[in-house]
Amino acid sequence: MLHHLTTESVNPASAEIDSLSALEIVRLINAEDAGVAAAVGQEAEPIAAAIELITEALRQGGRLVYIGAGTSGRLGVLDASECPPTFNSEPWQVVGVIAGGPTALTSAIEGAEDSPEQGVEDLRKLQFSSRDVLVGIATSGRTPYVIGALRYAQQIGAPAIGLTCNAASELASVSDVVIAPVVGPEVINGSTRMKAGTATKMVLNMLTTGAMVRLGKTYGNYMVDLRSTNTKLVARAKRIVARLTELEEAEAERLLGDCDGEVKTAIVMHRRQVDAEQARALLAEAGGHLRRVIG
Repeated sequence: MLHHLTTESVNPASAEIDSLSALEIVRLINAEDAGVAAAVGQEAEPIAAAIELITEALRQGGRLVYIGAGTSGRLGVLDASECPPTFNSEPWQVVGVIAGGPTALTSAIEGAEDSPEQGVEDLRKLQFSSRDVLVGIATSGRTPYVIGALRYAQQIGAPAIGLTCNAASELASVSDVVIAPVVGPEVINGSTRMKAGTATKMVLNMLTTGAMVRLGKTYGNYMVDLRSTNTKLVARAKRIVARLTELEEAEAERLLGDCDGEVKTAIVMHRRQVDAEQARALLAEAGGHLRRVIG
C-alpha cells in the first residue's frame, strides 16, 4: 500500500546516481533540497494554526508532545530536547516520544511503528490529557503507531496536529490540523531521512520557536529566556544584557549575578531601576513579555 505515496516514488533525477562523481552527487542532492523550503512555505497557514494551538496549551499549563517512529520520532525528541536551553522552558513542557523507546534513538526497533495500541499506551504512560497538544509525525501519513496516538488525542479532547510529507494521507482523518509539505520523491528511493526529514525539522523549528516567541521567550530576536548552562551561553547572556541595557559587559555580569543569571530580570532591573524581586513581579504581571515591561 506504499506505492502510491509521493515519498516512496522513484526520482528520475537520481536514476543514475551510482554512476556520478562525488561532486555530481553533492550538486544533485543540493538541487533536490532546494525545493524543500518552498514546500514548507506552502503550509504556512496550517503551521501558524498549529502554533496558536501549542501556544494556548503551554500558556494554560499543558504540554506539547511529539510522537513518531524512526527518523520522525528522533526529530521530535531532538526538537523537544533543545527547548530548555534555548527558551528556559521546563523539561516537561515539550516532550518527544519515539516508537520503541529511548533505544530507538540510536538503533532501529523493527516493528515498533506497526502498533496503534502502543502509540496509545505510550501517551497513557505520560498521563497525556486534554490540556496537552499532540503533534503526530509520520512522513508516510500512515504509520499505525502515530495514527493510533492521534486518534486517542482526539477521543480525549486534546488538539491533534498531524505532520506528513504526503498529501491526502490517512493521518488527515485523525488530525485537527494537518501540515503536509510535499517534497517529492527522495534522491534515494524511500530514504525519508533526506528531503522529508529536512522538511520535518524545518516545521518543528517553526512550531516551537513560534510558540515560544508568542509566550514572550524572546525580545526582538534575542533569546532573553535562555538558560546559561555552559560557557557559551553564559557569554551570550552577558552580551544580550549589555546590548539591551547599553552597559559594559562587566556591569551586565554584575546585574546577572544579582538575579541568579536571569536575563530578562537583569534587563528590567536596569531599565526600570528596580531590584530583582520587583523586576520579577513586573515580568509576571506582563505574562513574561519583556517588551510589555520596557517597551
